[in-house]
Amino acid sequence: MKRIGVFICHCGINISSKVDVKDVAEYASKLDNVVYSTEYKYMCSDPGAKLIQASITEHELDGVVIASCSPRMHEHTFRNVAEDGGMNPYNVEITNIREQCSWAHDDPIEATAKAKKLVSAAVAKAALLESLEKSKTPVIPEALVIGAGIAGIQAALDIADDGFKVTLVEKEPTIGGKMAQLDKTFPTLDCSSCILTPKMMEVKNHSNIELMTYSEVTKVDGSVGNYRVNIKKKARYVDLNKCNGCFDCTTACRISGHVPDTFNLNLGKRSAAYISFPQAIPLKATIDPEYCLMLKFGKCGDGPLCVKACEPDAIDFSQTDEDVEINVGTIVVATGYDLLDPEKLFEYGYTRSRDVITTLELERLISSSGPTEGNVVLPSSGEKPGSVTFILCAGSRDETECTWCCRIGCMSALKHVYLLREKLGSEVEINICYNDIRSFGKGYEEFYRNIRGKGVSFFRGRPSEVRVHPNNITIDVFDTTTNKLFEIGTDLVVLVPALVPRADSEEFSRIMGLSRSGDGFLLEAHPKLRPMDTFVNGIFIAGCVQGPKDIADTVAQASGAASRAAAILTKDELENDPLIAWVDPDVCVGCGVCVEVCAYSARVLNEVSGIAEVDDALCTGCGSCIAACPSNASIHKNYTKQQLVRMIDEVL
Repeated sequence: MKRIGVFICHCGINISSKVDVKDVAEYASKLDNVVYSTEYKYMCSDPGAKLIQASITEHELDGVVIASCSPRMHEHTFRNVAEDGGMNPYNVEITNIREQCSWAHDDPIEATAKAKKLVSAAVAKAALLESLEKSKTPVIPEALVIGAGIAGIQAALDIADDGFKVTLVEKEPTIGGKMAQLDKTFPTLDCSSCILTPKMMEVKNHSNIELMTYSEVTKVDGSVGNYRVNIKKKARYVDLNKCNGCFDCTTACRISGHVPDTFNLNLGKRSAAYISFPQAIPLKATIDPEYCLMLKFGKCGDGPLCVKACEPDAIDFSQTDEDVEINVGTIVVATGYDLLDPEKLFEYGYTRSRDVITTLELERLISSSGPTEGNVVLPSSGEKPGSVTFILCAGSRDETECTWCCRIGCMSALKHVYLLREKLGSEVEINICYNDIRSFGKGYEEFYRNIRGKGVSFFRGRPSEVRVHPNNITIDVFDTTTNKLFEIGTDLVVLVPALVPRADSEEFSRIMGLSRSGDGFLLEAHPKLRPMDTFVNGIFIAGCVQGPKDIADTVAQASGAASRAAAILTKDELENDPLIAWVDPDVCVGCGVCVEVCAYSARVLNEVSGIAEVDDALCTGCGSCIAACPSNASIHKNYTKQQLVRMIDEVL
């Protein structure tokens, strides 16, 4: 028979304000198998931990029930406390009498009665808990970083500086991400390239970083400490060892100036052979198979001009995609974000006028390396605009598109006001239509106040429609500050669109085995305590893949994710949580259903015995196989049906 101790936490007044904890402790002391029961104000504090450990020794406890807040918060804490007290940590049972009891009820009598039921159910389960032992897995001291924007670059550099090899994978031909498309950054107005390019050069020259651009992760197997990752290196049709980045092939290409320039958001044209921008890393050409005449038709005039122009003989049309497999101990995901497709916002006229653009398109017009060499002109006519109107929250904070704030939109618009004044002078009229100006970061409010003195008209309201006319554009907006309806005539409309998950985020999350939140961004393990962790051990997230954020927060989170990854890589081996599934060989019929439903490839059918087997290192204890098994052969350790039925009997 087990000797169980019950410990009831007041959680300050979070629990005790609704639950009579002394009454619950007295009730628990009379339950079967309970030899000690007490209550304390903060059970998760150091005195609370010492109380539990002393009780384990004094009363020779081999089972502990903690009635407190969510086990998601403190289960690992109390397991460690019990282990330090000399008891097997998996003989600890947590019952949640805060979120599921005191916070859920207003009537103290009902809350106390429910708390007693929950405690009695936990005691019933604790009597059937088994002592479990952790298995161990060796750690491969290498990391993978997916995505080479500023978040991925920072994470890769931090891990590499700690002495570990890093494979940095980027799906575009060059690293840099969205930040490479920016002209300046707020609120300091630093040149974006001046900040980013040195980081890119560090990546290129770092001895611990292997850079794989124009590549995509296609499959991830294994578990923390030993992930097997398949990467597809797309054919560039250029030998990277020979190419010297001279740009000769890009200017010689027969269709030069006829291919939409995606880096410049189709505001300009490039050739089929291209280098995205002058500071590209690696500074190597890529040939676009969608437009290259040789790759599409097998013929390019009387011979490819790019081949003739290339002195190093780097053009290689025989290249094919290559599959590479690597083994790493940890993974950092930093794949970034997309901007909301403005074509979805029909009322704002993006599809009806070339002079309705987005903030990122304005960045490329302002940039000296952009399609207009820094001259801000109307895309439709090439003339300078006399009036520019910004529409903030285009698609964000909206019930129909994106309910969240993009976090960078207000400051981006204010930055552009400063740059437009610098480029076009004081004569250009600038209007901003906004819901609220959110200047939450360090130096942001001061920057906002500075911009307000630059002759800008602010209209607090969301425009109802953008109407396109032959000679100009008009906007109707009701200003809630003055309670007046205004009609704004303007030459150029700049939409500040929402930040949304990447278009491939659903497929990518499936490949990685990661969860997504309701907004579609990757879900962190805990928004406050584990903001860089995911629910898959050893995989961390950084930057806007988790949700909208500015550059400063992105870099901070990337360094945090790198630190979490490096903490694993420093260990020779890891202990695996034993709260996983196992298979009863006397009951299993080898149907394979559990193999099909396992999202972590932790199930295999033994070819000799025909019985399902569990890979302890891969199993996360999610329970899918237990629910799916038609013969009840799949069993979750310390979550058995006998334990759960005993709990239900106590509650009922």
